[in-house]
Amino acid sequence: MPHRNRNGAAPADADSNSADRDVFTIGELARECGITARTLRFYEEKGLLNPRRDGLERLYSRRDRARLKYVLMGRNVGFSLDEVREMLDLYDVGDGQETQLRVALAKFNERIVRLEHQKAEIERVIGELRRASGTVESMLGGGEKPRVRMRAARSYAARQDNRRS
Repeated sequence: MPHRNRNGAAPADADSNSADRDVFTIGELARECGITARTLRFYEEKGLLNPRRDGLERLYSRRDRARLKYVLMGRNVGFSLDEVREMLDLYDVGDGQETQLRVALAKFNERIVRLEHQKAEIERVIGELRRASGTVESMLGGGEKPRVRMRAARSYAARQDNRRS
C-alpha cells in the first residue's frame, strides 16, 4: 500500500517516479520499501548501504536504493545478511554482473533444495501426527481401553522416580 500524506493523497515522489530520481532521503526510502528508518540505519552500519551526508541528513543514491531492494529480497527468502553482502559485493567485480548473477543463482538453487528437504520432513512429521491423532481418537471413541498404555506410562514414571532416589 503506497504511503499517503495528511490529505490522503499519495506523495508526488511515490513509486511511479522513484525510479527516475537520483537521490532519496531516509524517510522516502523507508516509506517506499515499507521498512523503518532504524532498519535503514542498521543496514548502513552493516556496510550494505552507503548514503552520503548533507549535514545530519542521509541522502541515498539510486545504487543504495537498488542495493536495499536486493537486501530486502534476500532477507525475505531467508538469506543471512552475510550471504546478501557476499552477493552484493560481487556487483563491483566488473564483469557486467555475470559473477554476481551466477553466484546468486547458485545460492538460490541451494536454498530451494534445502527448503524442499525441510518441506518433505515437515510433511513426514505431519503424516505421523495425523496417524497418532487418529489412533488416539479411536482409543477415545472406539472403545479400546488406553489402560495398557497408562500402565506402561506409570511404570516408566516409577523407574524415573527410582533413578532420582
